[in-house]
Amino acid sequence: MIVRIVEIEVYPEEMTAYLAAATEIGGISVREEPGVVCIFPMQILQDNNQIRILEIYRSAAAYRQHLETDHFLKYKSGTQNMVKSLKLIETRALDPKAMPEIFKKLNDKNLTK
Repeated sequence: MIVRIVEIEVYPEEMTAYLAAATEIGGISVREEPGVVCIFPMQILQDNNQIRILEIYRSAAAYRQHLETDHFLKYKSGTQNMVKSLKLIETRALDPKAMPEIFKKLNDKNLTK
């Protein structure tokens, strides 16, 4: 499994367009790619130009396959001039067996109350 945090700084004038692109790529990837467990973009509240993306892939092969999809290539080419800086932070899950329980809770109706 690959678990990564992506740190992105977006040019302020590009933020609206970048947020739309990041939201689109996350949704399409999770829906259409079995090897993509999670692509979850977030905006830092204290600095709106800062984006963090939690990425989880089932395997290195799934990640490589993701990089070749039309929707990823569209995202990458469409946002490259919007991004001031990008840093990929590789991580290691301390308890990968807990992940199914975490995602299962998302279906809990009490979570949204």
